[in-house]
Amino acid sequence: MKPVYGGQAVLEGVMMRGPSDFAVAVRAPSGKIVVHKEELKGTIYTSRLAKLPIIRGMVALWDTMALGMRTLSFSADVAFAEAAAEESGEEAEKPKMPAGVMWGTMVVGLLFAVGLFFVLPVLAMGFVDRFMPTALASNLVEKVIRLTLILGYMFAIGFLPDLRRVYEYHGAEHKSINAYEAGAPLTVESVRRFPTAHPRCGTTFLVIVVLVSFVLFTMLGQPALWLRVASRIVLIPIIAGLAYEIIRLAARNYHRPFVRALMAPGLAVQKLTTREPDDSQLETAIVSLQTVIDSEAARAAEATAMAAPAAEPATVAAA
Repeated sequence: MKPVYGGQAVLEGVMMRGPSDFAVAVRAPSGKIVVHKEELKGTIYTSRLAKLPIIRGMVALWDTMALGMRTLSFSADVAFAEAAAEESGEEAEKPKMPAGVMWGTMVVGLLFAVGLFFVLPVLAMGFVDRFMPTALASNLVEKVIRLTLILGYMFAIGFLPDLRRVYEYHGAEHKSINAYEAGAPLTVESVRRFPTAHPRCGTTFLVIVVLVSFVLFTMLGQPALWLRVASRIVLIPIIAGLAYEIIRLAARNYHRPFVRALMAPGLAVQKLTTREPDDSQLETAIVSLQTVIDSEAARAAEATAMAAPAAEPATVAAA
């Protein structure tokens, strides 16, 4: 069975990760592809608790954000280092984003997302909730507001030039993984013909999150406003865990027609967050994916060699 690979688009590049390694390839302003690879270490990758259903989804969400911030920082460092070198006329030491700044940025981004997509729809409902005849109707309107905010945000930032290129690298990431999973050669010519949509995409995950939250919040009825806001925040990890399990199950059964039909809305939304990449972007994504594939293959071969019993010494027959 093939290992499962996923990834994220970064500034002028793509991060790919597998079961034990990740790699990020970034196109520097000079046109050179700069690659960094690393083994995934830490208790979140080895703990049995982190592999339990629901909990593994919570862990995956946090890991995705943390790894995404690290690789995004790396991609920015590549661009800044080369710009500094061009300005000074000599090779500059690559700047590093301080860990405090990186984590602070991630926390601020997380708070912004929670406030915009979970708290704001509830506050908006505070003006109209008294007109809702049932909890189902109330949560349906809240879901429509939340989904409108998410889709509108994705659509709007796609007009920013830098973000549009990130969307193109996002498409290159999907094409590369689709080609790998189809057993096609990882070449630009081969990868180019594959679609920019993928069932395990984070965009589809967000759509599933909205649907799961609708079901879960409907079960809570129409509590007071403060309790409603608190429930939306507190239950985010549970919702993420449930959505993750749905994505996993759907990905394993994607060959079934009814599963493909159920996942179709999520795949359609990916048109907002992916664009057709050019050949240089495809090449960058392929380098990232091939690097992590080769790294994990070498690690597996090394582990096999270390686990193999030592060869018996040859015996020489007496003359």
